[in-house]
Amino acid sequence: METAQVTLAVRGDTSPGEVIAVVGSCEALGSWCHQRAVRLHPVGDDGAVWTTTITVPKGVAQYRYFKGFFLESKSAGGPCQVIVNMWETHQQPRTMSPTESHLNTDDGQFGVHNGVTCLDSGWLTCQTEIRLRLHHSKKAPVSITKKKYKKSRFRIKLTLEGFEEEGEEDEEEEEVDLSPSCWHKTTTTLETGMISGSGYKSRHSQPECGYALEPSQWTEYSIHTMYPDNLELTFEFFEEDMSEHVVQGNAPSGHMGTACLLSSTFVESGKDIGVVTLPIMGRNSRQTIGKVRVDYLVIRPIEGLQCDMSTSFTKYWRKRSPLDVGHRGAGSTHTAKHHKIRENTITSFISAAKHGAAYVEFDVHLSKDAIPIIYHDLTCCIATKKKTDKTSLELIEVPVKDLTFDQLQLLKLAHATAIKGADHKDLLDDEEEIDEHQPFPSLSHIFQAVPEHVGFNIELKWICQMKDGSWDGNLSSYFNMNTFLDIILSCVLQKAGKRRIVFSCFDPDVCTMVRRKQNKYPILFLTQGVSDTYPEMMDIRCQTTQIAMSFAQSENILGISAHTEDLLKNMNYIREAQSKGLVVFSWGDDNNDDKNRRKLKEQGIDGLIYDRICEDLGEQPNIFKVEEQHSLQEVITEETMNSCAHSCYSIPCSSAPCATSKIRSGSAESDSGLSSS
Repeated sequence: METAQVTLAVRGDTSPGEVIAVVGSCEALGSWCHQRAVRLHPVGDDGAVWTTTITVPKGVAQYRYFKGFFLESKSAGGPCQVIVNMWETHQQPRTMSPTESHLNTDDGQFGVHNGVTCLDSGWLTCQTEIRLRLHHSKKAPVSITKKKYKKSRFRIKLTLEGFEEEGEEDEEEEEVDLSPSCWHKTTTTLETGMISGSGYKSRHSQPECGYALEPSQWTEYSIHTMYPDNLELTFEFFEEDMSEHVVQGNAPSGHMGTACLLSSTFVESGKDIGVVTLPIMGRNSRQTIGKVRVDYLVIRPIEGLQCDMSTSFTKYWRKRSPLDVGHRGAGSTHTAKHHKIRENTITSFISAAKHGAAYVEFDVHLSKDAIPIIYHDLTCCIATKKKTDKTSLELIEVPVKDLTFDQLQLLKLAHATAIKGADHKDLLDDEEEIDEHQPFPSLSHIFQAVPEHVGFNIELKWICQMKDGSWDGNLSSYFNMNTFLDIILSCVLQKAGKRRIVFSCFDPDVCTMVRRKQNKYPILFLTQGVSDTYPEMMDIRCQTTQIAMSFAQSENILGISAHTEDLLKNMNYIREAQSKGLVVFSWGDDNNDDKNRRKLKEQGIDGLIYDRICEDLGEQPNIFKVEEQHSLQEVITEETMNSCAHSCYSIPCSSAPCATSKIRSGSAESDSGLSSS
């Protein structure tokens, strides 16, 4: 194979210890694997130009740049550990086409390709992210018992005191250790974020004396570290003068006390999500002056799977006419006028696709033996009956998570609402033997059975707590969130191929984890807003559509999926969200009314999830297949006009490449899926 020497140069500023690297489609460029990327080296007095020379096969190769840290393995002889801080995410990567023995390429500014800036933050590759949160969802997070401070207003600042000491010898070694491995500790970072219905402020450093807590505000501290189980974190409390007007960020009068948290607490608890209550110790004494309730979340990298850097759709969406999304496929079986096909079955998904659904929406759980399955409710009803009495039934409600995949396949199934009624007709009917009509298909199976041009809107099913303290399905405990998501995300990343994928979830922590754990697919935050239909949720991030927008912006996710009941009362929410760079879907029974759908379409909604898609649309081709055919025709026409004969045509993965699209939230507009056309 003929090779060529290629010298690459790019400009970019970096932080201490950070480097610029290149990764690409050929072996010499790491085959899109960040761990095998090629590091560039700074040149010049200011170190803002980075360059490297590599040997690559002659021909076309694609590549991207990223900024990050390259860390020596903690174990001798182990692979280098790479943290990706920021990377280029243009839908059409940079290309090189060396034909001579040597090629010099000046790629200009990092993140800018063909005049378009397209950058995204990295995902968790080897580091862990710890989130500590203070909020008023249940009650005030701080309780002061010391009479002296009972009426005080105070501010809070979180400080990263350092690492739990392991002995004097280790301390001495750290002082003289100047090898790259010392960056394991210097790469630990602390950032602050705040969200409310009126806006957000994320990923910034704290003022000298921190921030005051507000009842309507969610305050969050994010720590990225290679040492998640060995950190000392201290909350500092400062008193404010109530007689003066207080401006956020100004220095208050004095230090009140501290509350210390060791990250090893999370390991000892065995949980990645929970609440700890810490005593607040007075500044000049050992007396306790109060306590602080800290909500925590630990986000770990996906186990056993490395994301590649070939493409990303996490913030990528092509604006077009509103997309029709089949709710549970051809529609919920339990609506007043439902389609005759059972919901969340392969037959239902295929039927919706035949009637023009761009996407089908469905919920994913895990069975007891950790197999991703499709079903809507957190519980199901098992019917038992006497062999001699075909009309006598007893229904038992069972959590889906407590049954294995094989057990779920054998169920005589009823919806949980059937336990309150007397109509058991579905249970008395003979079951159809056709697999495609059966409930609880596996996620792997539907990837194989449903045509690839049909997009999947995958709702990640998680328990939610209501304002009154009750839980979905009466389940106050569920899976480990990291494990739950690792299994489902691994399945999707391995099986999706070129299918368009959009995740969604009502739980904001799940949305955060999906964004941080992988670099390919987007997620929408599902929100019910202010509703007369559903009870209010406990988490303040879930209580209004406005704060849902702020959350989506602060986590840099694709957008929101809002409840139509709230949108119909506040149609301006659609344009408001889109003006903030968010994609907006809508869901709810109100979408089953054609008049409501027309109103939402007039406001520019991006996607409509509704039930009777087969009855309302009639059989018609999928919008993505139509666009693909148009793209192919354009290619054929162009090639014919140029009088160039070709035996086949290569269709690019996007007919709207970054170079010709407008920037939207750090990314150009297109679809969230491969073969985006």
